[in-house]
Amino acid sequence: MELLSDVVVVDLTRALAGPHAGMMLGDLGARVIKVETPAGGDDSRGWGPPFVEGESTYFLSANRNKESVTADLKSDEGKELLTKLVRKADILLENFRPGVLDRLGFSVERLHELNPGLIVVSITGFGHDGPEGGRAGYDQIAQGEGGLMSVTGEAEPTKVGVPIADLLAGMYGAYGALAALHERSVTGKGRVVRTSLLAAMVGVHAFHGTKWTVAGQVPGRIGNHHAQIAPYGMFRTADDSVQVAVGSEGQWRTFAPIVGLDPADPRFATNADRVGNRDELIAAIETAFAAAPADKWLETLAEQGIPAGKVRDIQQVYEWEQTLSQGLLIDVEHPTLGNIQLPGPPLRFDDQPYAGAREKNIAPPRLGEHDASVRAWLDE
Repeated sequence: MELLSDVVVVDLTRALAGPHAGMMLGDLGARVIKVETPAGGDDSRGWGPPFVEGESTYFLSANRNKESVTADLKSDEGKELLTKLVRKADILLENFRPGVLDRLGFSVERLHELNPGLIVVSITGFGHDGPEGGRAGYDQIAQGEGGLMSVTGEAEPTKVGVPIADLLAGMYGAYGALAALHERSVTGKGRVVRTSLLAAMVGVHAFHGTKWTVAGQVPGRIGNHHAQIAPYGMFRTADDSVQVAVGSEGQWRTFAPIVGLDPADPRFATNADRVGNRDELIAAIETAFAAAPADKWLETLAEQGIPAGKVRDIQQVYEWEQTLSQGLLIDVEHPTLGNIQLPGPPLRFDDQPYAGAREKNIAPPRLGEHDASVRAWLDE
């Protein structure tokens, strides 16, 4: 089952947001042709260390299920190649700064002259218009400008440990592409889908956003605890930390006696009370938790139906039986590295035991690996 097996994607993107969008479509079975400059290819091919036999592990993380063809889009030959690709494509992904594709001779109008059904997904740093629409965008800049760092961390603003602005912009781009693809099945016409790193950040403000827009309060940082639910966060035990999420009053009435508290204590009787007296509550819970190791507390909390968990490092996650049972790691045959394991697609469909929608996943390509095969296909 390959849900998008009849879809051709031309991926002009580099770094992470656009490549992530292309990888998501590739995971669903689309043929994704990644167009790279002959002079080094995607910037992320040089991002590291670590490099394994010259291959960047960063590049490997964002480019599975794609083919690579090289072209200098400033040259006549490169423009001819892209013209042929556009005529055969269903979706084109680009994350150039606004105006770059126009200067190359491939404005939206020109793209739709070549292929009226083409869906163009354009990802920028701060949007396509507005007073700062032309700014270059990188993930950490967007995390700061987009407010995410202001609500992350403790003493000072802190970035998320993964490039979340890039990843979310890529996800939104793929999401928009699929909506436009569905519309085209009705109208026969393509359209332009636009998103940005800034839009992705604002799009996931969630309750922090409405705290300002509705209540007029500027959210701040509270570290590893929830801004509007308590107790909900990370707590120290005798030997390690555990995470506990008490998300309802029923769970509170079960949890409180476990840590020696009276659920009707007026300081903690309702969630609003507990949020208002969070510091006292955390201190009381950690005093109780200090009496036993983390594993013992996790066992007790599980027996009582209280959501709780460990804080695992990446190795522990990838070795965890639950991760393995969900098909979240895939094996691919890389032309240089041989058989390697990659974090896999995050979707499972009901008729298959593995993640994604391809019967066989494709390793991230070497630069220009598919030059000959793609050009032969274009000339058919």
